[in-house]
Amino acid sequence: MLVYWIPETANSLPVNATHRVGIGAFVMNEEKEVLVVQEKSGMLRGTGVWKFPTGVVDEGEDICDAAVREVKEETGIDAKFVEILAFRQSHEAFFEKSDLFFVCLLQPLSFDIQKQESEIEAAEVNICQHMDAIQGICSSTFCSETRSFKHIVDICLAKRDGKYSGFSPVPTKAISSDKNSYLYLNRQCLNNQ
Repeated sequence: MLVYWIPETANSLPVNATHRVGIGAFVMNEEKEVLVVQEKSGMLRGTGVWKFPTGVVDEGEDICDAAVREVKEETGIDAKFVEILAFRQSHEAFFEKSDLFFVCLLQPLSFDIQKQESEIEAAEVNICQHMDAIQGICSSTFCSETRSFKHIVDICLAKRDGKYSGFSPVPTKAISSDKNSYLYLNRQCLNNQ
């Protein structure tokens, strides 16, 4: 990136992008069935491990929209964003940058899976297999090495059982722009006051 700082103050432009923002989509229907996928590429390729659909937020894209888009791209399922369940921050991750990863709850609006051939080996929604799939994630080497993933699975299971509340998007306006933005908050705790 080539830049020239014009004011006579200290240059405050970042050298380059400092963060990558990703999402993980916990897609659960009213029967508490969960959408899981197996990767065709990436670090879980060929392991047989089932996981939630994941992806990267595009520049200028809201987290809630990115989660819906990634589920559609990977599985063909239309979904409605419900809330952010949790997020993780790590450093020196992808491309040695900081990484923000948001775990999002989505409700499916369609059920006809059409997996993305380039990235997804398999995709399923199945009442008999969803628990095995989620527990399989926790028993994998990947999970034991990245302990945060076990916490993510525990949060999703607690949400499934009605014992956890996440953060819902509330439309707002950005101070420095006319563009709409979102404040994510725990509405359940606000309503209890």
